[in-house]
Amino acid sequence: MLWSDPENEPPKELRDTQDMLRRLGVLVALAMVLAMLVLGMR
Repeated sequence: MLWSDPENEPPKELRDTQDMLRRLGVLVALAMVLAMLVLGMR
């Protein structure tokens, strides 16, 4: 890749959306684990 090539980065809105979705996925996974632990303790 040459220094003169344009950067192949997605626009800021897309990057923000991807970050939000990634965080949401982590939160959903943690919630599932927590729910399994709570249900398993009964």
